[in-house]
Amino acid sequence: MTGGITRRRLLAATALGGSALTAGGWALAGGSLTPGQPGLLLRSQTPLPQPYAVPLPVPPVLTPTRPGDTTDVYEIVQKPARLRILAGLETTAWTYGGTFPGPTLVSRSGRRTVVRHRNELPHPTVVHLHGGHTPDGSDGYPTALILPRDGTAHHSDGMAGMPGMPEASGARDHASVGRTYTYPMEQRASTLWYHDHRMGFTGPNVWHGLAGFHLVHDDEEEALPLPRRERDIPLMIADRAFAADGSFRYPALDTAQRTPGVTDPYMDGVLGDVLLVNGAPWPVLETQRLRYRLRLLNASNARRYRLALEPPPPGGDGLVQIGGDGGLLERPLAHDTLDIAPAERFDVIVDFSRYRPGTRVRLVNRLGSGSTANVMRFDISTGRPPADDSRIPDRLSTIPTPRPERAATTRTFHFQRQAGAGGWTINGRPYEPGRPLATVRLGTTELWRFVTDFHHPVHVHLDHFQVTARNGRSPGPYDAGWKDTVDLRPAESVEILTRFTDYPGRFMLHCHNLEHEDMAMMADFVTE
Repeated sequence: MTGGITRRRLLAATALGGSALTAGGWALAGGSLTPGQPGLLLRSQTPLPQPYAVPLPVPPVLTPTRPGDTTDVYEIVQKPARLRILAGLETTAWTYGGTFPGPTLVSRSGRRTVVRHRNELPHPTVVHLHGGHTPDGSDGYPTALILPRDGTAHHSDGMAGMPGMPEASGARDHASVGRTYTYPMEQRASTLWYHDHRMGFTGPNVWHGLAGFHLVHDDEEEALPLPRRERDIPLMIADRAFAADGSFRYPALDTAQRTPGVTDPYMDGVLGDVLLVNGAPWPVLETQRLRYRLRLLNASNARRYRLALEPPPPGGDGLVQIGGDGGLLERPLAHDTLDIAPAERFDVIVDFSRYRPGTRVRLVNRLGSGSTANVMRFDISTGRPPADDSRIPDRLSTIPTPRPERAATTRTFHFQRQAGAGGWTINGRPYEPGRPLATVRLGTTELWRFVTDFHHPVHVHLDHFQVTARNGRSPGPYDAGWKDTVDLRPAESVEILTRFTDYPGRFMLHCHNLEHEDMAMMADFVTE
C-alpha cells in the first residue's frame, strides 16, 4: 500500500499523542505518507549537464604532516575554492583543503589520529567525525566553533523557541581560531565521514562542500580476500542545485549566517536536481570484469535513494552488502535494491564479471525521477581482465547477538514537528545546548525507541548500535550490523540497543535531515 492511513500508522500516530495527524505532523510535513522523499525540489537555474560525460573522480588520500610511532597528525585548511563542476562554469565551494569532497583520511584501528583544522572561510565552522568513537572534546559539539582566521565571530539570532547561540544557556564551549581534534581510533574498520556540524548552519555548510571520507582499517578486515586498492572505491552521493552563474543554490533565510534555517517551503528538507558522485555530475567509471568494493555514502541534506543496477546482472542480487555504518557485517547480504538515507553508509561488492564485455551498467535511483533517476554509470571493459584474486567469504566478522532484555533502561524519543515550537522537535522540545534529554552511565546497555511523524534519519553520536525491532517486528532488510544512523519513515518506530563506553561527557542525538537538524531537531545526552 502506497497511500492512505493504515491502522498501524494510525496507532503509531496515537503513540505520538495524536500530533502526527494534526498541525505537528503529516499535514505540515508535506503530507507525505509514502516511503518516497521528504523535502521540496529546488531547481537549478542553469541548463543541467549531460549525464555520463565526465570520469568519476576519486578524492585524494591526505598525507600526514607528522607521522609518529603511535600518532598521525594531519592539517586541513577550510577555504573557499573555485571548482569546475558544471561545464563552462565555475562554482565557489566551501572546502576542506580546496576540494569537494575533501581529502580522504585513512587511519589504522588503535592508532591515534590528530587533525588540526584552520578556518579561512568567511564564517565559523565545526567538524564532526561521523561514526567516530570519540571523546566529547573532539566530537564536534555544535557550539564548539572554529572561527575564521581574522577571529571574527558570527552570533546568530537563534532558533525559534530556544535561546540565542552560541552563548546559549548551558553551552560551555569557547570558540577558537583553529581547533585540534584527537581521534583515538579505538574502533573497528569502517567507512566514516567528516562534515560540518555548526549549530543552525550544518545544512548550508555541507551543501556548499564541507564533507569528506575518513576510512579506518584493521587486521580483521585486511585478512579477508576483498577487492583492494584501485578496486576499493568510496562514492559520496549528494544532490545539489545550481544558480545561473554556476554557484550552489540554497534557500537560506540569511546568507550572512546570522539567522539559521531555510525559507518556509523548504522546512521539510532541500532536494537538488543534479546528482553528484564524488563532486562530479552523473560520472562514469571504467571497470574491468572483476569484483569491485563500493563504499556508498549518502551525503545529501535530505534526499533518500533506492539504488539499483540497471541492467541487473543475470540472476539478480547485484549489490552484495558486506558492511554498514559501523563496519563489516557478520555475513554478506545480497540485494537487488538498496535504500540509503542521509548519512548512512553501505559497503557493497559488485561483480562486473557477471556482465558481458562492453556492457554499460547504470547505478539508478528508483526514488528519483527525471534528472534524479540516474546516479552514475559503469562502463565494463572489452579487454581480457587479469585473474581476480578477490572473493566474498561466507563469514565476514563476529557480531554479538543483541539482548534487549539485558538493557539497564528503556528510553523513548519522539521526533515530531510541533506547531508553536518553531520547527522540528525531540520529545516536544526544540534543541537547547546544555540541556540533556538523557543521562547515561558508562558501561551500561540501553534500549532506545525512536518514534516519528515524518521521514527522519536518526543519528546517535559516540557509540554504534544494533537495530532490534522495527514497528514491533523484526529489523528491516537494511538494518543489519552496527549502525550509527537509522532511517525512519512516517509514523514508524524503531528500537535500538547500544552500550555506552569509554568517554564521559556531552554528546548528540539528532535527525540527519540537515534542514530538520538546523531547525532544532537535536538533543544532548550525557555520559558519566
